[in-house]
Amino acid sequence: MSIPQRTLGTTSPLTVSALGLGCMGMSEFYGAPDEESGLATIHRALDLGVTFLDTADMYGPFTNERLVGRAIAGRRDEVQLATKFGNQRAEDGARLGINGSPEYVRSACDASLQRLGVDHIDLYYQHRVDQSVPIEETVGAMAELVQAGKVRHLGLSEASAATIRRAHAVHPITALQTEYSLFTRDLEEQILPTIRELGIGLVPYSPLGRGILTGRLTADSLGEGDSRASAYFPRLNGEALEANLRLVDRVRLIADEKGCTPGQLALAWVLAQGEDVAPIPGTKRVTYLEENLGALDVRLSDADLRALREAVPAEEVVGDRYGDLSHIDA
Repeated sequence: MSIPQRTLGTTSPLTVSALGLGCMGMSEFYGAPDEESGLATIHRALDLGVTFLDTADMYGPFTNERLVGRAIAGRRDEVQLATKFGNQRAEDGARLGINGSPEYVRSACDASLQRLGVDHIDLYYQHRVDQSVPIEETVGAMAELVQAGKVRHLGLSEASAATIRRAHAVHPITALQTEYSLFTRDLEEQILPTIRELGIGLVPYSPLGRGILTGRLTADSLGEGDSRASAYFPRLNGEALEANLRLVDRVRLIADEKGCTPGQLALAWVLAQGEDVAPIPGTKRVTYLEENLGALDVRLSDADLRALREAVPAEEVVGDRYGDLSHIDA
C-alpha cells in the first residue's frame, strides 16, 4: 500500500508518514510486554510504509528504546525516529519526577542514542514540562543538541499555548505531541490556533482514546497489568466507562454506514483535522496495525465530520483523561 506523507513544522520541517506508530505498549502499561510481537509489528509497519516511530526513555523504563533500536537496525534511513525525555525514572521503574534541567537534557539524550543504537534522533521531545525550570533553559539545552548533530528537530509534549510560544522563541519547535481524539478535544480552543500561527505540526497520541474508540474495549477486556483498568484513567472505569461506551455506539453506527470499523473512523476524523496532523496510534499487534492503516482509505465529507462531532459532544465525555492532571502544563 502507498502511505501518504505529511510535513510537521514550517521553520524546521520534518516529513513523516501520515500515520505513525506509537511503540509504548510493546514494553509497558497496556498489559504484558511482548517484544517479539512488537518487533514483528514495527517490521510490518516499515514494510507497509509507516516510517514515523515514537518511543520514550521512560517506557519500560528504557526497554522500549532498546526494542525500537533492534527493530530498525539496518533500516535506519527508512525511519523518522522520535523519542522523549523528561519523565525521569530509575532502572527499577520508580518515578523520580519531571526533569527539564539542561544537565539532564544532555545526559538523557546521550543515553537514548546509546539505547537506540543511532547517531541522531529525528525528533526529540520534552515529554512533560518541568514547572521548576524555565522553558527557555530546557529548550536552550535541546538546541545545543541540534547544533551538535545529535538531534535534528525539537518537539514538546503536553505544553500550554504560553509555554509553546516561549519555547519557539528560543528555537523552532517542529511538533507538539499531545492527546487528541474524538474523546479529547481540549486543545482546540487555544493550543491548536497557537501552533498553527507559529507553524508547528501536531502529533496526536491516543487518537483512539486508549482503545475505547475501537469498540473492542469493555469493562472485562483489560487484562492483568493493564494500567487502563486503574483509577489513573477515570474515563475507562465504572459508570464513566459505561457512559462513554454509549458514545462509542454512536460512532459505530456511523462507521457501519461508511463501511469501516469504529477505530478506522475515529482515526480518519483525526487525520481530517489538517495536513499538519500526524497521529501515532499505538499497538503491538500486526492485525491492529493493518486495521489502523485502513483509516487512510476512509474519506469523510464535511457532513460526516459534523455528524461525528454531534455524535460525540466534548461535554458528554465522562471523566478526566487522567486521574492526576498535575503533570499537564496549563
